[in-house]
Amino acid sequence: MSGLATPRLPADRPLRLVQVGAGGMGRNWLRTIAASEAAELVGVVDLNLDTARAALADLTAGGADDVVLGTSVAEVAARAGADAVVNVTVPAAHRVVNEEALFAGLPVLCEKPAAPTVAEALRQAAAARAAGQLLMISQSRRYFAALDALVGQVGQLGEIGAVDCGFFKAPHFGGFREEMDHVLLVDMAVHHFDAARRVIGADPVSVYCEEHNPGWSWYRGAANAQAVFEFDGGARLTYSGSWCAPGLETSWNGQWRISAERGTALWDGDNAPTVHVPGAGEGVAGAGSTAAGAGEPRQAEVVPREQEIAGALAEFIDCLRTGRSPETEAAENLRSLAMVEAAVASAESGERVRIDDVLIASLREALAAEDRPEVRAHVEGLVTLPVG
Repeated sequence: MSGLATPRLPADRPLRLVQVGAGGMGRNWLRTIAASEAAELVGVVDLNLDTARAALADLTAGGADDVVLGTSVAEVAARAGADAVVNVTVPAAHRVVNEEALFAGLPVLCEKPAAPTVAEALRQAAAARAAGQLLMISQSRRYFAALDALVGQVGQLGEIGAVDCGFFKAPHFGGFREEMDHVLLVDMAVHHFDAARRVIGADPVSVYCEEHNPGWSWYRGAANAQAVFEFDGGARLTYSGSWCAPGLETSWNGQWRISAERGTALWDGDNAPTVHVPGAGEGVAGAGSTAAGAGEPRQAEVVPREQEIAGALAEFIDCLRTGRSPETEAAENLRSLAMVEAAVASAESGERVRIDDVLIASLREALAAEDRPEVRAHVEGLVTLPVG
């Protein structure tokens, strides 16, 4: 639980939102907010107001005169009477935007990753605690109905031994991604690492990772990565991914196999997962399974829900109305980002890296950079330093 004191918002009207950032991903969010009956767009913030106007014009086929525009989050939110903020800026701008909103008394739903570094993410999580407001990170690939079904089925298989996730795509993005260092790990793998935390139901302990860049790659940085994570309880996640793998591509969610005490679950990343409990009678794989005969593989029932960023928005709204803490509250999301930073450190050093070592180093960096006493006090409470 986050321990936040965010007041519950009324359920008898839509949540009034200010969106910050109106670029490519920002337009996706604008469409998602417009499609939600539980949300209302009341303001847009962008350093380039022409970009904001163009995005609104495309959204409404004629503009939106009642949507407040500006370059200051707090000012636009005050003028628009906003309840909350959606932050769709680039990661380097997340902290400045989030902290302005949080200390203006506004909860924030922020696009992943929370920050370029774990240290920056720690400062933001601490600022949210200091402000008494919710900061939720939109790990949008947690929000799939088929993933819900997979988690439900795996929970009935007993102790998890091994989880395998393969991700193979060949996107030609152009632009900054093709010039990034550690492009697969930094820009994409966080989705799969975060999903693994949800599937396994435990926190990561350590990682050994290798990267390389095939000769045909159109990326400057390493487009391929293989990593082995240890989790609390002993489970291992084996991750193998590539962003320059043409032909027979996987889902964006990856392709999964979970081997557990009583059976195995498979998920192709898109469709209903399949579970096999050898020798089990009908019902052992859980309610909602389609019986195919005792001990035979069964397909799990998938219950429809809001998915991807629409799912993240729906959870954010529900949390603000009920007072519950989301799965991806900023402090809880730290270990997903730490998995990325640890994997990069392992790939660079050639050594196994402990997740706690990354968190402790990040804590020290955050404390050195943070000069507000009220925020520093909460930084210190987010990670436990070793004794001695």
